[in-house]
Amino acid sequence: MYFLVLSIICSVSVSVLLKLARKNRVDIPQAIAINYPVAAVCSWIFLQPKLLNWQIQTQHWVLFLALGLGLPAGFIVLGKAVEQVGMIKTDAAQRLSLFLPILASYLIFKEQLSVNKIIGIALALMALIGLLYKDGGSKGKADHAFKRIGYLFGVWLCCGLVDIVFKQMAKSGQEFAPTLFVAFVLAAIFIFIYLCICKTRWNAASILAGLILGGLNFGNILFYIKAHQQMQNNPSLVFAGMNLGVITLATIVGSVLFKEKINGYNAAGIVLAIAAIWFLFYGSMLHGYIPGF
Repeated sequence: MYFLVLSIICSVSVSVLLKLARKNRVDIPQAIAINYPVAAVCSWIFLQPKLLNWQIQTQHWVLFLALGLGLPAGFIVLGKAVEQVGMIKTDAAQRLSLFLPILASYLIFKEQLSVNKIIGIALALMALIGLLYKDGGSKGKADHAFKRIGYLFGVWLCCGLVDIVFKQMAKSGQEFAPTLFVAFVLAAIFIFIYLCICKTRWNAASILAGLILGGLNFGNILFYIKAHQQMQNNPSLVFAGMNLGVITLATIVGSVLFKEKINGYNAAGIVLAIAAIWFLFYGSMLHGYIPGF
């Protein structure tokens, strides 16, 4: 159980770090760029990926390319969402993205939808609407609210698409460890190219934040895997506990530590998100689900 708790703490700590970024002169894209080499090294040390069959892996270069681009893009959107919208709604939107792979399983992979899955998808959609709801105001406030909604929707969409690609990799027979390692390496290459094009000016605070971010990002994944190994006879507890635990802890930390405020619709969205995860979980087991970027 303690591995699950550590995974939840690492996941929420990523959001806390992103929340504190601006106040500490941290450039989020720079921190994310440093994060990926750190995560790749950690993957090599702790997961020991076997890259002997690289000829087979190159057959799926399109999927690897999608991961290499999707991971840093999603992380940047996540950072913007935490900064502009807050970690409570951002983490809830991130966890709600799990219904996209389930929907893809039905539409793309031709798997059957159970009643629980259908209920879960319906609740997830209602929860997303509740999370995105913002009280009206002046035109300036309305424009700002629209941008905030875009960030949340971007987090939801990016997380869901990345999960779909990971699931497709698993269905194609690719092992998890080498897939994750190659994805981290490609993500690092693409975001460093992006920063070079933008002629970014590096600073020590961003580099330090990136080192911490990489450790937390990989720790989230490693402890999640360890939790499944520790409780291999009860994977349901790990899956549900991870998602519900992150939403709950993020809500507590966001409201207590950062004084984030949510309206009644947002609160209803969080409650519906918890219910959606419950139904989606009992409707399926998401093998290959990766918590984080």
